[in-house]
Amino acid sequence: MSNISLTIDRQRVEVERGTTLLQAAEKLGIHIPTLCYLKDINEVGACRVCVVEVKGARVLQAACVTPAAEGMEVSTNSPRVLKARRHTLELILSDHPMECLTCIRNQNCELQSVAEAVGLREVRYQGKTTSYGEDTSTPSIVRNPAKCVLCRRCISVCQKVQGVSAIQAQERGFDTVVAPAFHLPLGEVACVLCGQCSLVCPTGAIHEVNQVDEVWAALADPARHVVVQTAPATRVSVGEEFGLPPGSIVTGKMVAALRRLGFDRVFDTDFTADLTIMEEGHELIRRVKEGGPLPLFTSCSPGWIKFIEHFYPGLLPHLSTCKSPQQMFGALAKTYYAEKAGIDPASIYVVSIMPCTAKKFEAARPEMSSSGYRDVDAVLTTRELGRMLREAGIDFNVLPEEDYDAPLGISTGAAAIFGATGGVMEAALRTAYEVITGRPLADINITPVRGLDGIKEASVPLNGLTLKAAVSHGLGNARKLMDLAVEGKADYHFIEIMCCPGGCIGGGGQPIPTDIGIRRRRLEAIYGVDERMALRKSHENPAVTALYQEFLGEPLGHRSHELLHTHYIARESVPRKEGAGK
Repeated sequence: MSNISLTIDRQRVEVERGTTLLQAAEKLGIHIPTLCYLKDINEVGACRVCVVEVKGARVLQAACVTPAAEGMEVSTNSPRVLKARRHTLELILSDHPMECLTCIRNQNCELQSVAEAVGLREVRYQGKTTSYGEDTSTPSIVRNPAKCVLCRRCISVCQKVQGVSAIQAQERGFDTVVAPAFHLPLGEVACVLCGQCSLVCPTGAIHEVNQVDEVWAALADPARHVVVQTAPATRVSVGEEFGLPPGSIVTGKMVAALRRLGFDRVFDTDFTADLTIMEEGHELIRRVKEGGPLPLFTSCSPGWIKFIEHFYPGLLPHLSTCKSPQQMFGALAKTYYAEKAGIDPASIYVVSIMPCTAKKFEAARPEMSSSGYRDVDAVLTTRELGRMLREAGIDFNVLPEEDYDAPLGISTGAAAIFGATGGVMEAALRTAYEVITGRPLADINITPVRGLDGIKEASVPLNGLTLKAAVSHGLGNARKLMDLAVEGKADYHFIEIMCCPGGCIGGGGQPIPTDIGIRRRRLEAIYGVDERMALRKSHENPAVTALYQEFLGEPLGHRSHELLHTHYIARESVPRKEGAGK
């Protein structure tokens, strides 16, 4: 592709043909503010915050969608441009609640940042404001249309990346609102609660349900024995909440921080990730050897589970019956751990630190109570943990490295890579290969399932059988595999699906911003955690071995089935307006 040359703010720059003015300015180190722009996902020029002046053009141009042209002369900071940007921001803010100090996105709000970037110091326009109320119908996501700036990022990510289309722009003109069909609440439509919309929302219009106060109350209750588990992906992301570079491995600091918050025990979801491999790996082996629906789909991603329940209920028999590691942990905390520690399970309160908003929904599912108690009592996202630590005045960056508590804090590298797309598959293959062949893998780094390609494949020879596996992340990619399965063309034994782009490292509860570059750095860090571990195969975890010897018996045994496995249900995929179809 040929290059072109243009001038931006009196500086000459050469770029590839097809480059936008926004990208060309970035090459010169010139920052043009944006509000609706989301690279490759939402490039619509709707907000008009990024306007620039092009010599010879009658009107200002949106830099995010205007292609650079040979000889173009562009000004990004002329009086006309600065006036237009401030005028646009004033109009947006005239219909925006001024609740910055109490907003969940305070100091991490793009609307705040853009207002500062354009030098806005007053809002001269006052008049009618929209009056749509909050939607608190789900245990995972809150919608607050009053704070929506109609950027349409959430619509684009839900439609283009996730292929769900749970929300759209409803009504017209001043009455426009981003909402589900018929203005139904999220809890009544086919929303998978993945939270990707909350990651890209520039304001506090969409955010996770905040459970911080619930956890504070539990920690303050002397009758409660409060234990916490941390998901694999949190150890390479929570540092971003405290200014550390993306991908910083902060496992030990996170453990120390949780102890200082007052948790009675700090455990690791990686322990039950190893356990999941034992159960799911043996489930795969049984289906391959003895028969059963193939391909077997992984079941540790709750957004993916809700997706298949809504859109592909006919394929539910293909799902692994294993609970997710989060839920397995909760069941064991209130049985195995309670028994070993001599604690009344009724007093045990289980908190999860997760990169995921859908985990809140999963914890609230009625079937997740096989111990006789709710498996997991509260789920905090990575962002919520950051807020909680700031509330407590804990200086995260100066904390020492501390170790998890035993026995539910002992894990392997195979469990750590659960946080990355392809990680569950790689961990399962490391164990399945040795269980079936009786021999160790020559190289346990199964690189074909790594990386950020939408769909990846791998084949592993196992005593005359070539085990075919596929991996996808992001529900738009999952649809492609599901459609093949519906047509009987999914020629695989095992399929891993992660709801969020990049897997859990890109989960909807992760620090904001989360973009492809940040996902990649977290991904690299997760594999770095694996490489550092003394044990890197789930079946080598001594605490898991002891668990089977002392309590569970064997993988897929009676007690394992009762505590660690579950079932899922078919759900409607088309929203119904009240009274429709009757």
